[in-house]
Amino acid sequence: MRDAYHEELDSIGDSLVEMARLVGSAMGRATTALLDADLGLAESVIAADEKVNTLHHDLENRAIDLLARQQPVATDLRIVVTSLRMSADLERCGDLARHVAKVARLRYPASAVPHDLHPIVLEMGQLAQRLVAKAGLVIATKDVDAALELERDDDAIDALHRELFAHLIDDRWQHGIETGVDVTLVGRYYERFADHAVSVAKRVVYLVTGEHVDEFVASTGTAAAE
Repeated sequence: MRDAYHEELDSIGDSLVEMARLVGSAMGRATTALLDADLGLAESVIAADEKVNTLHHDLENRAIDLLARQQPVATDLRIVVTSLRMSADLERCGDLARHVAKVARLRYPASAVPHDLHPIVLEMGQLAQRLVAKAGLVIATKDVDAALELERDDDAIDALHRELFAHLIDDRWQHGIETGVDVTLVGRYYERFADHAVSVAKRVVYLVTGEHVDEFVASTGTAAAE
């Protein structure tokens, strides 16, 4: 019985890793759809989000069932509760990738992003995809050091977000209000996607150590993310 119980706990972790893989792929494809005005690709991202939602709901049901049947305590309870929160973060990542794809669909056959901003948005999309891939690896390996690195990695997304905003408020902006709104929304979607990936990593630190990141950093003297 205990072996079956721990297999169920492991399967929840496997589902989280799969969710991270799916939302990372979704954001990569949504970025391509956005920049290339690829309607078919945008539609596929929007449709595929249902699989992420299904995994999220299935994980919730399994976790609640474990809580009811096994009444876990200590570390096992922390795993179940933290997994529920990570699943919610990853489900939100999927929603944000879908939002990017919806902007691409809305402006088809044109690209929603002006050509001169393509490099910034492309880099934001690539960084967001790498962040959530790293979060998935952290879930699988329970690597606290790697988890702490994600917040530093997120600084690069924040810098690009500021650069994008600087273009929007520049007096030389010539792309109109509608495009300005699109770019503002897209930039925010990438920034929030990265924030959720960082949140997943922070939850892994809590899962492994029983301490929140700030507490763990203070108690161990580990270098905090700048």
